[in-house]
Amino acid sequence: MERITATYFIETPFEPEAAAAVLAGEQSSGTFVAVPGETAELKQRFAARVESVEQLETVTEPAIPGATSSSGLYHRALVKVSWSVENFGYNLPVLVSTLQGNLYEIRQFTGLKLLDLDVPSSYAEQYAGPAFGIEGCRALTGVYERPLIGTIIKPSIGLTPEQTADLVRTLAEAGIDFVKDDELQAAAANSPFETRVDAIMNVINRHADKTGKKVMYAFNISGEMDEMLRRYDKVVSSGGTCAMVSLNSVGLAGAKKICDQRALAIHGHRNGWGMMTRHPLLGIEFTAYQKLWRLAGVDQIHVNGIQNKFWESDDSVVQSINACLTPLLGGYSVLPVVSSGQWGGQAPETYRRTQTTDLLYMAGGGILAHPMGPEAGVQALQQAWEGAVNGLGIPEIAARYPEFAESVKKFGSL
Repeated sequence: MERITATYFIETPFEPEAAAAVLAGEQSSGTFVAVPGETAELKQRFAARVESVEQLETVTEPAIPGATSSSGLYHRALVKVSWSVENFGYNLPVLVSTLQGNLYEIRQFTGLKLLDLDVPSSYAEQYAGPAFGIEGCRALTGVYERPLIGTIIKPSIGLTPEQTADLVRTLAEAGIDFVKDDELQAAAANSPFETRVDAIMNVINRHADKTGKKVMYAFNISGEMDEMLRRYDKVVSSGGTCAMVSLNSVGLAGAKKICDQRALAIHGHRNGWGMMTRHPLLGIEFTAYQKLWRLAGVDQIHVNGIQNKFWESDDSVVQSINACLTPLLGGYSVLPVVSSGQWGGQAPETYRRTQTTDLLYMAGGGILAHPMGPEAGVQALQQAWEGAVNGLGIPEIAARYPEFAESVKKFGSL
């Protein structure tokens, strides 16, 4: 029977092999004491297996609360544990309950993070994966050989549908490829969802009729299941091409239900991500996280950005981009969404470290607060990426393009 293997980074006051055995038992057929019915045959079929334990460093202070070490030492290790697919079948919520359930509560651990997971090829037969992915999103926007340039509606909340549509008109005329609702906006008191969709799509459809370019707008449909499906259908019937869901808010089952409709590209926003990963010895690494959402069918997923405004390091961002671009189950393409305090100045370093233009490159203030206006803001980002791909640095790009030069004056010292 096929097996799923998970890799964990652990810290424990006990021998790592013993702690790993507790994890395997707790997350499969065992418990803290032997019970009737836990036969050898049952364990042979359903028990989790510790595949390997690689001991790392030893420290004298625990990362998080847990059992106290009698020796004053806490051991760190990489642990691989596998489960038979029979345990959960093709059920993502139960899979996550197995990989990330009560194991975080186990006293044997003073640190535990899920780093990665490997799923068998049969999962490709059960999960269709992203309906659009990188190539599909490029086809929907007509953008090739450079990143998609996008922005976020700001202020995040408070604009009326008419005000939002006016901003979208400005951005469309500026040459933007992608616009999205902020995750805080779905249906505010002064901006009913249906009214906002009508106002925005009127602008986008008119612009497409006039120019042939259809801006992709990610409407935030996050909500209860029936509500999300109604909103999804409204976007489809209005001629939209994209919907956004807050992944951690709606969960795997909610996101998969939306992705299974397969008529819109799904923009996966990971708001709340920091609570899952900010501690180096607690939670889940993005490498594992994005695989779960790819299985659910998300087409685009946030990865933060180089020199971002949050806590995440550039190394972590690069690792996340590479994880998205690494094939899963023979394909399952997902578009990395670069965001957080971005302007054109990060493009050269982003390209140098990733060597890819398969990105949705998002700038809020970097476009909307450009001193020459939003059109120049869009142009500055396009110029930055053209220069980056051609091996130019910030001074050389600024010398060539006045719009980018103004970006450097405005944002370069932030």
